[in-house]
Amino acid sequence: MDHQHSRMAQLDLQQLKTLVPLKGLMDAHLRALLQESELAYKFAGDVLFEAGQYDPLEYFLLSGEVELQGRSAPLELLKGRTCLTAIGRGQPRQAQAKVCADAQVLAVNRSRLDQLLEWSQSAQYLLVDLAGQRQFDEDAAWLNTVLRSNLFLKVPPTNVGGILAQLIAHTVSAGDVILRQGEIGDCCYFIKEGDAEVIRDGEQGAVKVATLGAGWCFGEDALIQETVRNATVTMKTDGVLLVLQKADFVPLLKHQSVQKVSPSQCGLTDNDASSTHSNEGATYAGATMLDVRTEEEYNQGHLHSTANLPLHLLHLKHRLLDKEKRYITCCNSGARAATACYFLNEMGYDVMAMSEGVDGLAGASAAQYMTRQDFILNRGELVAL
Repeated sequence: MDHQHSRMAQLDLQQLKTLVPLKGLMDAHLRALLQESELAYKFAGDVLFEAGQYDPLEYFLLSGEVELQGRSAPLELLKGRTCLTAIGRGQPRQAQAKVCADAQVLAVNRSRLDQLLEWSQSAQYLLVDLAGQRQFDEDAAWLNTVLRSNLFLKVPPTNVGGILAQLIAHTVSAGDVILRQGEIGDCCYFIKEGDAEVIRDGEQGAVKVATLGAGWCFGEDALIQETVRNATVTMKTDGVLLVLQKADFVPLLKHQSVQKVSPSQCGLTDNDASSTHSNEGATYAGATMLDVRTEEEYNQGHLHSTANLPLHLLHLKHRLLDKEKRYITCCNSGARAATACYFLNEMGYDVMAMSEGVDGLAGASAAQYMTRQDFILNRGELVAL
């Protein structure tokens, strides 16, 4: 495990930020993803996956060469540093991926990646939203740090406003003990101003674990589980803490409900290709599809007749929509689509979310509906470029 961590530490973060969709992650979220990912060295002849296989991973080629051989598609050679997207995306796999020159491959969990993409894009949206609210004018830098807290990753992005509304400010002084090791906890703390010291008692005596500054959160374990404090936290300076009670936090773990529609209701089915770009028989044939992934993901391939309206740019681009028209949001899994749907509903737009996302379509069928042709919105109407 230590060897794996050592190799991960050697990864070039800037190289990873050229990969799609990893470049859509905030640095803090990219680092969180890497902590749970595997960096592997593969040798010529090794097979990453077979055609028809289902698996939970996305593979990114950092160096070396990999061949993609589909059942009815020509052989495709992928090379590290020029292959900027995940290898052979889609479930089930539509091709075999075989290493043909020793390769370095980053394997990440698909669901975790999508969760972090949802959070990164939502955090960027929320920062713009909060910047427009005068009561948060003095807190811009602090909120920018707080939205990267691991605590927030446990909460649906749509509920962040609820957390901010529940925070209670307390003025503290240097030397104040905020929590003690061994006590039962029922709240957590955000440091708005000041510094605190974390001390843990063990067999070797008291050990300083960390010094925390503005934007840091501590004591969050008490919100998630019944447990005792694992360290003592004392203020090093005067400051201001914001307190979040467990009773106020637990309801915020529940996802906000939005209206969802299935791919088949959007005219996307597993039927023959003759209906490929037709919405005949679709329940919501009059709705305009909005792909809320990043621009880079959209450019790699998207559903036909779908405009790109990235989740993190909703504040800037929502004016392209028409409140008299109906829209359906979509993404890879449905997570970002649901979040964007909620935010757009809050702005007064008639929006539903496609439940399963593009990855929910069978691999062969999804290919029927995919295109790289660009579409834009003009006064709420879809226009092909």
